[in-house]
Amino acid sequence: MLQTMLNCIDNSGATVVECIANMRMKRHARIGDRIIVVVQKSRNLGEAGPGAGPGSVTAAKVRRGDIRHAIVVRTVNKVQRKDGMVVKFDDNACALIGKNGEPIGTRINGVVGAELRDKQWSKILSLASMHV
Repeated sequence: MLQTMLNCIDNSGATVVECIANMRMKRHARIGDRIIVVVQKSRNLGEAGPGAGPGSVTAAKVRRGDIRHAIVVRTVNKVQRKDGMVVKFDDNACALIGKNGEPIGTRINGVVGAELRDKQWSKILSLASMHV
């Protein structure tokens, strides 16, 4: 839905994004849908990830105020699968992608929905640590 705040679960540098458009032209985005977001919060430029040695600096790929494309990977709204299972996540989350469809980040932290496989987003599934 428009103006919904989502967690960004990749390592692109964004932490919280706001949905400004849904590419499906329907009211609500589902898992696997492409949306347009604006970055509301980003990580610090000098922040190094866990396990980084002294003096290592990682540059953020996105900054606050950037407008990017994203893929919805988790929704609070219930999703019923073909086998009858109902899946509901605790938060709304997305992964940032470029205009060509390639993910901006190189790692996805957390769980993503298995519905991404049906929507041909296998690259995001391969980057994720776990899918449900």
